[in-house]
Amino acid sequence: MSAGDKRIERVEITWHEQSVSREDREQLNGHAGCVLWFTGLSGCGKSTIANLVDRLLHLRGVRTALLDGDNIRHGLNASPDILLNRHDGPFSERFGLGFSAQDREENIRRIGAVAQLFCATGLVTLTAFVSPYRRDRKAVRNQIESLGRPGDFVEVFVDTPLEICESRDPKGLYRKARAGEIKSFTGIDDPYEAPSAAEIVLAGGEQPPDVLAQQVVGYLSTAGKIATSR
Repeated sequence: MSAGDKRIERVEITWHEQSVSREDREQLNGHAGCVLWFTGLSGCGKSTIANLVDRLLHLRGVRTALLDGDNIRHGLNASPDILLNRHDGPFSERFGLGFSAQDREENIRRIGAVAQLFCATGLVTLTAFVSPYRRDRKAVRNQIESLGRPGDFVEVFVDTPLEICESRDPKGLYRKARAGEIKSFTGIDDPYEAPSAAEIVLAGGEQPPDVLAQQVVGYLSTAGKIATSR
């Protein structure tokens, strides 16, 4: 099929059951798998809190995986410019992701697919992405729970006011957005749609990250995802 052919290519695929089940893996791990989906404005503390939760769970013997927004965009969801280092222009333009609404949607879809695979192996999977649109987060929730169990997707809203996020501005992104150097920046000229019913809401502007991380671990214990103590 040529590059200009707009017909939809039919692909024959079959789901293959694995000999080692999710239940087998969770029994070996000693805890349930799930996805902790941290969302919030840039600079709200998502990555900091997720890393602290990851460390606390590691110390308890919980098996985890952490997917961070910036790290993922170095590889799996690289931009066209990054892909140009290894691929030609047409390939880079087709598969590279920028920050348009459609590219953000695909960024979150890919992360959701990876998180679902990790969850199915019995890992507590932490993701830290702005993921500004409710429809994209809902799509990931539906994807993960339709292939797993109700409660596999745990939305963690780091509710830090814009003015605090902007005052932190660890990467200088807000300054660049205010100067017009970055377009469609979430919270400035592109909306952030806050969760309406997140499982966990963290007051990012009121409490330190270590306290907020303990709240997340406490939720996992109460929800029966991990043992009360290890």
